[in-house]
Amino acid sequence: MRRVVITGIGALTPIGNDAHTTFINALRGKNGIDTITRIDTSDLNVKVAGELKNFNIEDYMDKKEARRMDRFTQYAVVAANQALNDSKLEITDANSDRVGVWIGSGIGGMETFEMAHATMTEKGPRRVSPFFVPMLIPDMAAGQVSIALGAKGPNGCTVTACATGTNSIGDATRIIQYGDADVMFAGGAEAPITRLSIAGFSANKALSTNDDPETACRPFQEGRDGFIMGEGAGVVVLEELEHALARGAHIYAEVVGYGNNGDAHHITAPAPNGEGGARTMKMALNDAGIEPHQVGYLNAHGTSTPIGDLYETMAIKSTFGEAANDLLVSSTKSMTGHLLGATGAVETIITALALETSQIPPTIHQATPDAELDLNYVPEKSVVRELEYAMTNSLGFGGHNAVLVLKKFK
Repeated sequence: MRRVVITGIGALTPIGNDAHTTFINALRGKNGIDTITRIDTSDLNVKVAGELKNFNIEDYMDKKEARRMDRFTQYAVVAANQALNDSKLEITDANSDRVGVWIGSGIGGMETFEMAHATMTEKGPRRVSPFFVPMLIPDMAAGQVSIALGAKGPNGCTVTACATGTNSIGDATRIIQYGDADVMFAGGAEAPITRLSIAGFSANKALSTNDDPETACRPFQEGRDGFIMGEGAGVVVLEELEHALARGAHIYAEVVGYGNNGDAHHITAPAPNGEGGARTMKMALNDAGIEPHQVGYLNAHGTSTPIGDLYETMAIKSTFGEAANDLLVSSTKSMTGHLLGATGAVETIITALALETSQIPPTIHQATPDAELDLNYVPEKSVVRELEYAMTNSLGFGGHNAVLVLKKFK
C-alpha cells in the first residue's frame, strides 16, 4: 500500500495564529484560555474559552469575500493556505485533479445560524441572506478551500463531533493509499464560541463552570468539572511518499496507523472503562504493525471532564499494559481548550512536530493530581525524548473514536 507523509501544516489556535507558533507556545506551557470577549456571557454560566488572539480575517482575505463565509470556513481557508505555503507544493492544471480536500467541522456555521434566526424573527423571511445556507453547512470549509486552492481531486467533509479532525486526516490518508489522489489537504475547523452553542453544551453538563482561566481546564486533575471550548482550525498536507520525495518536500512525519470505530453505547458518555477507545487504539497499532511499547508519546483526548479523563486513562492502560508506565501522555487541550471538530487536526500537527523535534509538550494546570489517574501526564514542563512513534486520540459525542499513529521520518 502507498505510504503517506505530512509535508505541510497550518493552524489557527488560541495559542498561535500558525502551526509553528502554536507548537512553540505549547512547549512553553502557554495558557490560551481567558475570559470570553466575543459574546455577551452575562446570563451564561460559562465565562471563559479559548479564543483566537490578535486575529483579523481582513489580513488574510478581502472583506467582501470574508462576509460570505462563516467564521469556521474563514479559519479553514487561512489554515489551508498556510499549509500550502509551508509545503511549497504547486497546484497546476496538470496536477489539480490529483489534489483533494477533506476538511470537517463538528457543528459548522453556528454563528451564521444564530444571526439568520435573529434576522428572520425580527425582520421576516425576506431579509434572510441568500448566503445563509452556503455559510451554514459543514462541508463548505472543504468546498471553499477547494475553490481557493484550485484542488479538483476527492473532496469531502467528515462530521464526527470531537473526532472530526482526526477522522478527516485518517480518511484522507486512505484516499491516497488507495491511489485516488497524490495529495490531500485534510483537517478540521470550528468556530463554536456563540451564545447558543455554549448554552447547549452547558445544558448537557459538558462545559466547566469554573470562571478562573488558570484552573478551569485541568485534564487528569482532581476537581475537573468539564471542558473549555476553543476555536480555530488545523490543516495538514498529506502526500504520497514518492511524490513528496520527487519534489524534495520537507517531511514532518509519516502516517502509519489509523483506527476508527464506535462505542455503540451513549450519545455523549464514553463506553464504560474506555472500552471503545481501547479498541480504537489497538486498531491503530495493528494498522501500523507495531507493538504498544514502541509508542513513546500519546497526545490524549484529555478534555478535563470527570468521566472522560478517567476512562481514557483506563483505555490507555488496557491498550499499553506495562508499557503504559513508560509512556508520555499529555493533553494540549489544557492550553488550547477543546476546538471540537478542529481539535484532532491541531493535535495531529502538535504530535508530528513532537516527533520531528523530540520535544513533548506538557499538560498544564497540574496542581492537584487525581489519585485514580497515575500515568505520566508530563506535568507543567515540556520533556525531551527521542521518539520513533507517537499516537493521538480523539473521542467524540455519538461514540465516535479516532486514533492516528505517526512515525518519525528518517
